[in-house]
Amino acid sequence: ELVICCGNILKPAGRLADSAGMLRATAGSVEERDEEQEDEGEEELRDGGVPFFVNRGGLPVDEETWERMWRHVARIHPNGEALGKRIRGATDLPKIPVPSVPTYQPTTTIPQRLEAIQKYIRDLQYPSLMDIAKEMTREALPIKCLEAVILGIYLTNNMPGVERFPLSFKTQFSGNHFHHIVLGVHSGGRFGALGISRREDLMFKPLEFRTLMDLVQEFDGAYRGYWHTLRKVKIGQYVSHDPHSVEQIEWKHSILDVDKLSKEELRRELERHTRDMRLKIGKPAPPSPTKDRRNSMGSPLRNPSSPIRRISRIERRPSAEKKVLEQKPSGDMNGYQIRV
Repeated sequence: ELVICCGNILKPAGRLADSAGMLRATAGSVEERDEEQEDEGEEELRDGGVPFFVNRGGLPVDEETWERMWRHVARIHPNGEALGKRIRGATDLPKIPVPSVPTYQPTTTIPQRLEAIQKYIRDLQYPSLMDIAKEMTREALPIKCLEAVILGIYLTNNMPGVERFPLSFKTQFSGNHFHHIVLGVHSGGRFGALGISRREDLMFKPLEFRTLMDLVQEFDGAYRGYWHTLRKVKIGQYVSHDPHSVEQIEWKHSILDVDKLSKEELRRELERHTRDMRLKIGKPAPPSPTKDRRNSMGSPLRNPSSPIRRISRIERRPSAEKKVLEQKPSGDMNGYQIRV
């Protein structure tokens, strides 16, 4: 029996009550299913399901993380736990080689030591800074070009006869820009470089280049072999040999627009930069602070009026086509704001 009101067909009160009961029952079952799904989700997280933080403990992977990953494999793979047991119980798996930190005899020459360091950096391959460098050597972690520069600085800190400076490149290929950095080295009146790259001729350069111009031209020629056009060269100052120094690495003392400079102008700018670096050798580095003072002083990155920063700005000499350097926020890593 139906009731018509205002053109709408209504069910009798009894049937409406039955419908309301069905709706409540349906809503209750939906809530129960949601609770069951939440319980299953929590159970998945407890049992190693997804999502979970794989490397929360960092590298090397700790035992708890390994167990969670193996539980996840057992959960999603058709063969279940059998696959995990077969892999974990295997005794014929190849051992992953771990490169050894280079050591030298007293008679080992500087060029031979640099070659040994370069081989060690290259063996690490692709996928506070001195602590990171120590961790790289301890865990044999894969590294990239900037990390290779830091590692090169760390490994050459005990070579006072070798001066180190950052040397970075900006190139263009097929409308896209690419950035790369190596560690320039200078010893015995010759220039060279340490670094890592997927290209053999874009990293290590032996100590055989008489001028900085010769070294830059060597990299320029290598880039041309890959159809890259060199747009900019950024050269830093010599890096302190004191691993506890509060002096910042000056990554971009000179910024040279290769496109806008003739070959002779580029040569003059590089000669000027070389003189600037030589002048810095005779200047004493800022003293390392005591432990109490180090704990109480703020980071130079957070204080744009730091005396160290003022001195470095005064020492900068303008080049023909140098960019006007603007202050950047402390979180801007494009400027490689890193200290050793």
